[in-house]
Amino acid sequence: MTDFLFGPVLQSSSTLFRFWSPQYDRVQLKIEGQELRNMQPSSSGWHELSVNGAGVGTRYSFVLPDGLTVPDPASRHQPQDVHGPSEVIDLQAYSWRHPDWRGRPVEELVFYEMHIGTFTPEGTFLAAIERLDHVRDLGVTALQIMPIGDFPGNYGWGYDGVMPYAPESSYGRPEDLMALVDAAHERGICVFLDVVYNHFGPDGNYLPAYAPIFTEHHKTPWGNGINYDGEDSMPVREFVIQNAIYWTRDFRFDGLRLDAVHAIKDDKEEHVLRELARRVREAAGDRHVHLVVENEDNNSDLLTRDADGQAPLFTAQWNDDIHHVLHIAATGEEFGYYKDYSEERPEKTAKALAEGFVFQGEMMEYRGETRGTPSAHLPPTAFISFIQNHDQIGNRALGDRMIASQPLEPLKAVAAVYLLAPQLPMLFMGEEWGAAEPFPFFCDFNEDLNEKVRKGRREELSRLPGFDAEDLPDPTSRETFNSAKLDWSKLGSGAGTAMLDFYRTLLNLRRDRIVPLMRGVGGNVGRYAQQGEALFVEWHLADKRLQLQANLSGKPARLSQPIDGEIIYDIGRIDGQAADPWSLVWSLVDG
Repeated sequence: MTDFLFGPVLQSSSTLFRFWSPQYDRVQLKIEGQELRNMQPSSSGWHELSVNGAGVGTRYSFVLPDGLTVPDPASRHQPQDVHGPSEVIDLQAYSWRHPDWRGRPVEELVFYEMHIGTFTPEGTFLAAIERLDHVRDLGVTALQIMPIGDFPGNYGWGYDGVMPYAPESSYGRPEDLMALVDAAHERGICVFLDVVYNHFGPDGNYLPAYAPIFTEHHKTPWGNGINYDGEDSMPVREFVIQNAIYWTRDFRFDGLRLDAVHAIKDDKEEHVLRELARRVREAAGDRHVHLVVENEDNNSDLLTRDADGQAPLFTAQWNDDIHHVLHIAATGEEFGYYKDYSEERPEKTAKALAEGFVFQGEMMEYRGETRGTPSAHLPPTAFISFIQNHDQIGNRALGDRMIASQPLEPLKAVAAVYLLAPQLPMLFMGEEWGAAEPFPFFCDFNEDLNEKVRKGRREELSRLPGFDAEDLPDPTSRETFNSAKLDWSKLGSGAGTAMLDFYRTLLNLRRDRIVPLMRGVGGNVGRYAQQGEALFVEWHLADKRLQLQANLSGKPARLSQPIDGEIIYDIGRIDGQAADPWSLVWSLVDG
């Protein structure tokens, strides 16, 4: 692909403006400070106009026959937010300092989920660069940036974006984002971007006013589904697929995390997800570009491997199942969806570690239906494990992290499990030094939508036991947003330094002793056993067997078998086969 269908095209002394609106025969171009110009329509619904003298920095919008002025849906920059004019940007002008970066193989990935607006006090792309040395020294090899497609207002999680091609203007300009990616590559760090292709946000989404972006044929939690398979759906598909290529090609992201793919409905022969994965990989050439999904359905078909053990579609999935069993172990919480994981929890923990999914076709009471498909045949690198992420923290009433209410012993025990297991680990920003700042949901819509959000959050979270809906932080206030900003000064405290040393030790051990065994690992390598509260998990990796024996409970337990091989890490106290609470041992056995 030499060019994209959407957005302006810079020419030698002019700019070609393009706008897709099959619903109208007449669309006008509005350039700031100039008279309206009629665009040239075509039979395919496109409107085009080349304007001499227009170039980098030109601000423009489109005017519909009813007088509605709209920004370019493929705008590369929105200097006055999503309701303002778009700005012509030359993305080829950035001079990459590390153009030969090819990424990292999957087994080396250690993710670090971050929200640009709260990662630093400034909340910008450029400010994030100043913290990259910390991330590198920690042992992280992949930033996982929450969505940055321009969203309304000055703060938000990013999942209500409406401008998928324009980096959020409150974070900086497109070239600032390029500089962040470039600086990460300089330090050997991959950069992944969270993208949302299942819905558009409610404020600033002008697409329905002029294009068949939605279809009544499919329903999602946000309303009508995106039109990936109905009449005039091909440009819609291209809009999204080219967006994925745009981020990985022009901004050199090393991968994408696709939000809630279970809500992307498509009845075409080649599902849009499969076409997107195929084309992104074709465009990436010999680079290591990895595609990750969030999928509540636990559909392992998206994670299939070919005869060579490679992922032709999606590399890995965020594994909520591992989070849930480890969260219950550390906190004892069993409400909501946790209840389905609490019964026989130690066995489910071992199963998740050995095979990936806990639910592989069994009935899940919370959902009222079966969930998942078999996953043991997949390699451990098909699963991303975590004990915290934006959802699991932010969807709590107070947005509180586990460390705000739990002692260190269980938190360190479950961290030692997920950071050394062969699945790909993912930290949430600040976790490594025990940051206690909350990460509540926050957004900045117009006042009408803000009130609807306040009401909706109260109704949703008041159903959870132990929370008083009247005490919820206002999700639309700047104070709530500011409360989520990391306090980097606490990194140097005694407790912060001790926790950071703990995380660094584990990630260094992972890099030196475990990652070399994971290269080329296939599926069906894990097995598990469970006796009482103790669990035993073993993975066959290269010429070694990696073993974990653990007591993830607050009472003594007996291990299922004697410890074998070379002990590479232990925590707590184990005497023979008797394990104190929150004790575990990792070992490597020959053969």
